[in-house]
Amino acid sequence: MAGSEQVRIGVLGCADIARRRVLPAFAADPGSRVVAVASRDGTRAREVADQYGCAAVTGYERLLADPEVEAVYVPLPVALHAQWIERALLAGKHVLGEKPLTGDVDSTHRLFELAAARGLVLAENFMFPHHRLHRRIRDLLADGAIGALRSFTGEFAIPAPPPGDIRYDADLGGGALLDIAVNPLLAARSFLGPALTVCGARLRRHPEHGVDTGGAVLLATPDGVTAQVVFGMEHAYRSGYELWGSAGRIRVERAYAPPADHRPVIRLERPDGTEELVLHPDDQYLGAVRAFSHAVRHSPRAEHGLRERHQERALAVARLVAEVRAADEAASSAAQHPVPSWEIREGPYELRCHRQTPLRARREIP
Repeated sequence: MAGSEQVRIGVLGCADIARRRVLPAFAADPGSRVVAVASRDGTRAREVADQYGCAAVTGYERLLADPEVEAVYVPLPVALHAQWIERALLAGKHVLGEKPLTGDVDSTHRLFELAAARGLVLAENFMFPHHRLHRRIRDLLADGAIGALRSFTGEFAIPAPPPGDIRYDADLGGGALLDIAVNPLLAARSFLGPALTVCGARLRRHPEHGVDTGGAVLLATPDGVTAQVVFGMEHAYRSGYELWGSAGRIRVERAYAPPADHRPVIRLERPDGTEELVLHPDDQYLGAVRAFSHAVRHSPRAEHGLRERHQERALAVARLVAEVRAADEAASSAAQHPVPSWEIREGPYELRCHRQTPLRARREIP
């Protein structure tokens, strides 16, 4: 096919992220055309498909069997990603999978191996890296605007979803870690590098549903540059990060999911004063789908390059998620089996053992 022809997109599911963000982006992308929307509920598929003048399909398998569909977007719950991405690749379709691509490293690696073997594009739909805001910040760091980078702090949290939301369903991969924390974790890695690892983590779990609803993570590079990530889905809204260097700080808000008309502000604090850099709006959703359609249509080299970049990033995110879970389990186990601590009192001297608290030295002065 000629490189100018639009990529014919099929959508597996009518998730909120698809309806609000990604389907409008596909419609605005000159290189894409949505030709079918599938749902298990035919009526819902029709409601969404009518907005884009495309076919409504009842059932995901029927969409994958449609020769008119070249590539599919998968916005299903995380626990269903691996199954349907694999089926799409086996059906010969390029795939844009919503983030995170899967919930584990092995499944992620297997899917990229399958895509490579079949010469297909497989991309993970992290959208915020496509915003010019983050490229501008990397330029500032490269120019030494805040000296040597010493730490990253990222926050991303949303108010509690309504009852019945799939993020409360553990069987569907619910929870704040996979839905929300992956964004600041990826941001931390993008600035601190691939050697970033998890040093400690604690997760808060919903008393009824059992899914994680928030938490905090401490990460570090081998040379001691640190990152702190706080996230959740039972909070007042916050979406920002700060980079702290030897000669200043950079702070941004609305970092991960800004609307297309948002004008980002970079707050640059240095010893000689504070400066606010106001950027032009940028549509990261359109940027993400454009990169995908370009790789599908234009050349094997573009396809290979995008797949390689997304594989490296997806595997890194899956590894960090696994490390967060392991660190939380270790911290929970330590809290349930505390080591004895000792209390020293003076005048008269007294030594007492406490088994209810973690190890620490404490001195009380009467």
